[in-house]
Amino acid sequence: MDFGFSGEQQAIRSLAREILQAEATPERVKQAETGAFVDRALWKQCAEANLLGIAIAEEHGGMGMGLLELCVFFEELGRAVAPGPWFPTLVLGALPIAAFGTAEQQRDWLPRVAAGEALLSGALDDAGSRESQSPATRARKESAAAGDWSLHGAKRALPCAEDAAALLIPAAPEGEARAALFLVAAGGAGISLLPQRISTGEPRCDLRLDAAPAQRLGAAGVSGTAGEGGPLAWLEAHALAALCAMQVGVSESAMRIAAKYTSEREQFGVPIGSFQAVQQRLADCYVDLEAMRWTMWRAAARLAAGRPALREARIAKWWAAEAGARIAGAALHLHGGIGADVDYPIHRHFLWSKSLELQLGGAGESEAALGRQLAQLEPAEEL
Repeated sequence: MDFGFSGEQQAIRSLAREILQAEATPERVKQAETGAFVDRALWKQCAEANLLGIAIAEEHGGMGMGLLELCVFFEELGRAVAPGPWFPTLVLGALPIAAFGTAEQQRDWLPRVAAGEALLSGALDDAGSRESQSPATRARKESAAAGDWSLHGAKRALPCAEDAAALLIPAAPEGEARAALFLVAAGGAGISLLPQRISTGEPRCDLRLDAAPAQRLGAAGVSGTAGEGGPLAWLEAHALAALCAMQVGVSESAMRIAAKYTSEREQFGVPIGSFQAVQQRLADCYVDLEAMRWTMWRAAARLAAGRPALREARIAKWWAAEAGARIAGAALHLHGGIGADVDYPIHRHFLWSKSLELQLGGAGESEAALGRQLAQLEPAEEL
């Protein structure tokens, strides 16, 4: 069996790397970090290259590919530490609309995302519930009219929410056993945002929903056919896979920067990379990186094949959090004092790695969620 990347996937990697190496320069990255956390020229160029439409159907202006190709792109974004609303727009927004949205919802949003004209965001972190599949946010049916719902609750740390045209919100519909996904117009009635900014410079918002008008993603009964766990489990697994892909790119880039530095920095007349302790630290980084890489691709491959993979995605997230933190710490440590210089690139990889480590749950939370999932297996079920 061939586990290598296809020619199309290799082409996406080459195209993304070429654009990011040319456009995501340290000067432009720094400018985006201190501004709106998006390089508009880079975003436009990625749209023109159709990279924003990788996982969007051709009929809506995209490439018609899937999660594997999107993860290839996200790995390159992590490698370049390129600021932008990549994750909220392409994963939290466009992916579930493409998978579960009605034909009208797909026509309304997917062409605009592929063209770079609309930003989206979503909320998987519920302020009132630690159980990702059981949000405390409630959806109430206001009338028999289609799409006439109101949302009540609170969400935390939405990325890109202030600039998004619409928000995708998981909520529990009254009278139904399974959570569903809802589209809310950003800036509409019943919505209040509390802006924040994390250490990477990325803007986040806490969200309050007070009878906010909402449209259900897909018709009732349709959005609940996403296999084991329903649409919310589907979205969480895909979101974890994309975050892990980005962490692989960040960590590999950090390790390579550290390896280059230690091969050039001299002490006692020799490169510090010749010291056994330094070599051991880098070897540990490489082992951690490969564990991250293969658990991520295992989860992504299962999801791309339409198989349940929330368990595999949580395993990959544990490695992305635990091993990503070790690699980031080692890379910074091997630079000595220069690692604290914000004009030197390694600090940015450290901050990105820490953000990705904690987003949607750190190692401890991922392990606890995995344990709860395993505890619910029937004795005869396959591990």
